[in-house]
Amino acid sequence: MSGMYYEEFVVGEVIEHDVTRTVTEADNLLFTTLTMNVQPLHLDTEFAAASPYGQRIVNSIFTLGLVTGIPVQETTLGTTLGNLGFRSVDFPKPVFIGDTLRVETEALDKRLSKSRPDCGIVGIEHRAFNQRGELVCRVQRTAMMKVKDPEAAA
Repeated sequence: MSGMYYEEFVVGEVIEHDVTRTVTEADNLLFTTLTMNVQPLHLDTEFAAASPYGQRIVNSIFTLGLVTGIPVQETTLGTTLGNLGFRSVDFPKPVFIGDTLRVETEALDKRLSKSRPDCGIVGIEHRAFNQRGELVCRVQRTAMMKVKDPEAAA
């Protein structure tokens, strides 16, 4: 497993992920139509040109998926037992087709589970930046993580 166990998360530590991703027109079109989100800001060039953005913006739920997906291999692959919820999600700037996103992850807090001695609860914040260094997404979530050594953790 390449994910991190509960014990390996250090509150305040920031992980800068090496994987980056350029958002394509196909990404936006397919995701938007698959999820039945027919918002013209995502699909209609002429409509979007008259918007404050002057162009189509990428579906924010696709952005959210990408921002929570990029960190998986380094943080939760094989070591998470579930996403317990999202604390907050912010999109301070829009993502445009052709933007390249990079993500960093910070452990916000952690505690052992009260009901499952083999699990810990970790608060995580993912921050995504475009190629201009602008913050485009901030998401705080809570994950249930495997404990590597439940006896030692207790």
